[in-house]
Amino acid sequence: MPSVLPDGEPMPEDGALPASALAGAGARPLGFYLHVPYCATRCGYCDFNTYTASELRGSGGVLASRENYADYLIDEVRLARKVLGDDPRQVETVFVGGGTPTLLPAADLVRMLAAIRAEFGFAPGAEISTEANPESVDPAYLAELRAGGFNRISFGMQSAKQHVLKILDRKHTPGRPEACVAEARAAGFEHVNLDLIYGTPGESDDDWRASLDAAIGAGPDHVSAYALIVEEGTQLARRIRRGEVPMTDDDVHADRYLIADERFAAAGFDWYEVSNWATTEAGRCRHNELYWTGADWWGAGPGAHSHVGGVRWWNVKHPGAYAQALSEGRSPGAGRELLADEDRRVERILLELRLAAGCPLGLLAPAGAAAAAKAVTDGLLEAGPYADGRAVLTLRGRLLADAVVRDLVD
Repeated sequence: MPSVLPDGEPMPEDGALPASALAGAGARPLGFYLHVPYCATRCGYCDFNTYTASELRGSGGVLASRENYADYLIDEVRLARKVLGDDPRQVETVFVGGGTPTLLPAADLVRMLAAIRAEFGFAPGAEISTEANPESVDPAYLAELRAGGFNRISFGMQSAKQHVLKILDRKHTPGRPEACVAEARAAGFEHVNLDLIYGTPGESDDDWRASLDAAIGAGPDHVSAYALIVEEGTQLARRIRRGEVPMTDDDVHADRYLIADERFAAAGFDWYEVSNWATTEAGRCRHNELYWTGADWWGAGPGAHSHVGGVRWWNVKHPGAYAQALSEGRSPGAGRELLADEDRRVERILLELRLAAGCPLGLLAPAGAAAAAKAVTDGLLEAGPYADGRAVLTLRGRLLADAVVRDLVD
């Protein structure tokens, strides 16, 4: 979750949405994102809206601490019920992210989940996920999560090499994420993901291959692999600027992506989004698919973003301001925007083109349609799906996805 909030119009104090937002809601899935903004330490590459204990110390006023945070989060879930009124939809996905959600007691995560169940109910087969740092869980913790209703878990592995983890300021030791997969399976988790990062300064191709082999060998049914983005204002950006560590270039990122896709394919993982691979359709992250296909989700927590029926809003960033608003019976929303039809068309192209299913050619304006035809000729879009009315990226197109998207949205 980026730390910078966009501009927008003020959010009503009661959080009320325009009537148009719920029109046709029954045809759209509804999910919840729960943001836990706490970390034991700050990773050098992280630009998310997270806080360590020292960063919150002395902030004054009402404070959502780790000890009472679940209570405020539950207050926002109840606010969501009031705002959505008689919306009959049950929740199809929940994703608890951060930060490090598993810094909270497992009982608190389960209480947050229970609040959603009480207010909305869960659709049959609902996907209930949480992120976890490998060093923050043990078998008893995982068993408590599973007994409380979680059925999917995502571990931040990042790399199997100690020197790479050190550059990223990750605290777990190599081998611990793989052990976590086994512990999660033993606890009864149906779906397990490992997150990897490639392109870290000082990482070699062989380091990356070792990380891929370790992740695949651990037996998850889902792996996410992201190119390292060096965000301004982070410790890593300052280290690169001072010349302490080298910057990885785009060609290296492309090579690492090709290595990953080859390794995953050989192990039975299929790509379904540019940065995500799964062994089965059931193993895909349905919550992320909800984002990519423009469905509805309520984001609870400091800085969390929400979208319902073409209305997008975002909460205040600081846990203290978040807690203050809820303690006063106000929405923690900082601002919102009502998306015009053109905005939603462009967003569909931006997001759906990243999916293996691609985006309908009917979404494209004339200039975009011409660009799509050229992209087929240039080997960036698959010819077969194009003939069937869809724009689907080739492997080369995935490497140049941002450029392809820019052409198609014209």
